[in-house]
Amino acid sequence: MRLLLVEDDSRIARFVARGLQEQSYAVDIVADGDDALYHAAINDYDVVVLDVMIPGKDGLTVCRDLRALGKRMPILMITACDAVADRILGLDSGADDYLTKPFEFRELLARLRALLRRPMNLRPSKIQVGELELDTASQTAKCGGRPISLTAREYRFLEFLARNANRVVGRSEIAEQVWDESLDRCSNLIEVFVNRLRRKLGEDLGKLMLQTRRGRGYLFSASRELETSAGQETESAVPLRGPRKSDA
Repeated sequence: MRLLLVEDDSRIARFVARGLQEQSYAVDIVADGDDALYHAAINDYDVVVLDVMIPGKDGLTVCRDLRALGKRMPILMITACDAVADRILGLDSGADDYLTKPFEFRELLARLRALLRRPMNLRPSKIQVGELELDTASQTAKCGGRPISLTAREYRFLEFLARNANRVVGRSEIAEQVWDESLDRCSNLIEVFVNRLRRKLGEDLGKLMLQTRRGRGYLFSASRELETSAGQETESAVPLRGPRKSDA
């Protein structure tokens, strides 16, 4: 899941972003209202965490502008203003929830989970693709009843593929939704993680479920038969150079 964090305090932003990334969120950070509107206009976010007191357009204005643009993603507003009138103003500006500073990080996670469970997002707690089963609450996976040990990034990648099963997803879409803007688009990191998932799913089953569509991207499917035609839609070799430790 991709999240936009709008926070001008760099210390808080780093702390929150690191915690969210450990929970399998891909996080983009901006520090002012104008950048928040720009990023929300060009990217598809699953949720926005929005501080009220930010430079440029404040959080209330950003929230109203996002709704005026037709953006329907959940917005969690955070602020040190804890008066009832302030909370009402935030909710009336279009926010879905309101969290006052200082807050427990666990509460932030719980509120995000609650927002993402709302019907508009259609995010089930269980995802089943063939023999693969994902539990989105515990962020665990099983394949053929066998538990799969995954890093946070591997789980994030696998959940993205499972949510987009039976359609080809390209490298750019994967990079945007699984990583963030810091990913070097020329690196082979995506291919490395594809190989990791194939090994962890089981070499034969992994290849059958996660197919490389040359020049287009990847197709994740429950089909146990590769659909190939002469000269196209075939599995391509991928390099096995490992990623940097920070990418794991």
